[in-house]
Amino acid sequence: MNSFSRSILDWYRENGRDLPWRRTRDPYAVWLSEIILQQTRIAQGKAYWERFMERFPTVDSLAAADEDAVLRLWEGLGYYSRARNLHAAAKQIVALGGFPQTLEGIRALKGVGDYTAAAIGSICFGIPAAVVDGNVYRVLARHFGIATPVGTTEAKKEFTHLAQQLLPEEDPAGFNQGMMDFGAIQCTPQNPACDACPLRSTCNAFKTGRVELLPVKKPQNKPVERHLSYIYVRYNGQTVIRKRPAGDIWAGLYEPLYIEASAGPAAEENYFSCGGSKNQFSSAIAMRTHADASMKCLRTSIKHQLTHRTLIADFYLWEPETQPELPEGYFWIKETELDRYAKPRLFELLLESL
Repeated sequence: MNSFSRSILDWYRENGRDLPWRRTRDPYAVWLSEIILQQTRIAQGKAYWERFMERFPTVDSLAAADEDAVLRLWEGLGYYSRARNLHAAAKQIVALGGFPQTLEGIRALKGVGDYTAAAIGSICFGIPAAVVDGNVYRVLARHFGIATPVGTTEAKKEFTHLAQQLLPEEDPAGFNQGMMDFGAIQCTPQNPACDACPLRSTCNAFKTGRVELLPVKKPQNKPVERHLSYIYVRYNGQTVIRKRPAGDIWAGLYEPLYIEASAGPAAEENYFSCGGSKNQFSSAIAMRTHADASMKCLRTSIKHQLTHRTLIADFYLWEPETQPELPEGYFWIKETELDRYAKPRLFELLLESL
């Protein structure tokens, strides 16, 4: 075993995080934690993992659940495609008769990529497959002085090859978890603890003064801006929602009456802030609902940031005197039943505004 790998294992034994999914080799529990933590901090993800394990203690119980129930339990975590993939993969596992025990089999599960497959495989089945995530990129880039921009195909090949070379076959789980924790606790993005680092004497970035410069990041594209307006309809103790279709953000979640305008100069013709019941926006609603659209503005220009999109939203309350005809796809529910439906964060903000 090389000195780098030995140092990581020694450090992990002394400093590794005590996490509930590390107290088991149950692939279901480990897989669930990996999916939850794909885009979520551990502090937030731990509570969700515990709730899922309590509600769905086995993969069979998760597979048998209604998708809406899975999405409601996921509510607040974002990136809802993870929840839908989780549910679909649970059905795959049940159909297979049990959790796959090869890297290829794990990788074939819905929503599982190279990193997640390597993590599950090494932790649960001792498969010698190295994980490569943001923490691993950072540790390797700094220690070995690698300036290849992360996020590129070239970087993925280079860092995966290096991590695999460093992986001790006698303890792939300890090394993989050690690398993740080392990057999260010791070799952090900002202000890493270099003075107390066991790899300080051999770290290229530390010796050359490039700790803050590595890893090199690939330039990011500017997020696409989308403008939308949500209208909460209240009539006789009821409100209006629809289930968002596939192929866009928040697929499968429920939202109130919704209008979106294209970004750019042309948006001025269709998108506007609060201006009373006779403005163009109200007229658009009236055309869609065949009713007089007298609305109250609740909030304007609410900014909601997604990974590749910036959403700018306005919130309205509409209390029509007669029950309006609904656009296709919308339906009435009792206001008291809203908690039964999984909702995106913007809908929650609208409810808070009410």
